[in-house]
Amino acid sequence: MRESTMRKVAGQKEFQMTAKTFKGLEEVLAGELVCLGANNIQTERRAVSFTGDKALMYKANLWLRTASRVLIPIATFRAKDADEVYARVKNIDWSEYMSVSSTFAIDTTVYSDSFHNSRYVTYRVKDAIADRFFEKEGRRPSVRVDNADIQINVHISHEKVTVSLDSSGESLHKRGWRTEHTTASINEALAAGMLLLAGWRGDLDLVDPMCGSGTFLIEAAMIALNIPPGIYRQGFAFEKWRDFDRELFEELYNDDSEERDFVHHIYGSDTSFYAVRAAEKNVKSANLQKYITLRQCPMQSTSAPTEGCMVVMNPPYGERIEPKDIMQLYDEIGSTLKHRYAGSTAWLISSNTEALKHIGLRPSAKIHLLNGELECMYAKYELFAGERKTYKKQ
Repeated sequence: MRESTMRKVAGQKEFQMTAKTFKGLEEVLAGELVCLGANNIQTERRAVSFTGDKALMYKANLWLRTASRVLIPIATFRAKDADEVYARVKNIDWSEYMSVSSTFAIDTTVYSDSFHNSRYVTYRVKDAIADRFFEKEGRRPSVRVDNADIQINVHISHEKVTVSLDSSGESLHKRGWRTEHTTASINEALAAGMLLLAGWRGDLDLVDPMCGSGTFLIEAAMIALNIPPGIYRQGFAFEKWRDFDRELFEELYNDDSEERDFVHHIYGSDTSFYAVRAAEKNVKSANLQKYITLRQCPMQSTSAPTEGCMVVMNPPYGERIEPKDIMQLYDEIGSTLKHRYAGSTAWLISSNTEALKHIGLRPSAKIHLLNGELECMYAKYELFAGERKTYKKQ
């Protein structure tokens, strides 16, 4: 952070925050928070808790590649039913965070046998907030599903209830650069996490021979250039908060001192004409055409642009996209990797464990990830020419 900003935020109080993420990416997210200067970092189930000041909250929303949102807990308590939640939420001094003229929205997640209906919990939380204002001021604030002034997150695990302010608003995986989708497009934050797990930093060429709408390509370029993923977004929820510091946020937003040069290149291809057109539009939207080359061709016709490149792939699983012969497709993927990408490293994600066996290569690492609702294996393959035992000796 630049010196002027350091002087500006000196003396700010630290507070508790929680960044939500995907299964399997908790350690990656924790590493990102270390780099941002967060304190008291602790990994949790699909989340990482930490402490920091207002500047760190702004930076977390701008910079975290693997987070879906950044929450600010304001109350934690135990409750056995929705009526008890109502009473505890009503005791919160909501005037600290909003006025009666503010609009608000509530997002509720429940993992508990004591609470059978998350919608009813949402309804009771809404009533608690509205009733408190009515008793104090004789008027109720309005609920607004889209673009509310204050977004509230309620998380219930067994009998533990955590009420938080959502500082992000729309999920952080929605970067703002995407204008086009293809079937089974991978989540941007998950794609960034997979690249970071693979060790991608931009110090070699990268290839995605089944690029779809270009998610891996764009996220890889942003990592290589160290462009903050939140730079493309229209806004964040905290910009509507009473204590929003516009001057501080704009200084952080406009600080490009951390960006770096990228001297290598990224290559993407797909057998679908429409996928390549979609990728081209997304790459242009992100203004990364200089670093990414696209072409239409089947994966089997591709080859390593340089020796020692990295390959990252999200092939069909046989779920939302069903090739005529999924096993044959994976046979051909394995054969192409072995014969056309020798000397490189490939990372491949799939929920189809039987199809993965048809790659015909032994993975040197396997990581369990969740892609949507699908349990997936993220496998690493060291590609070499000749016999494996000879490669291992070398």
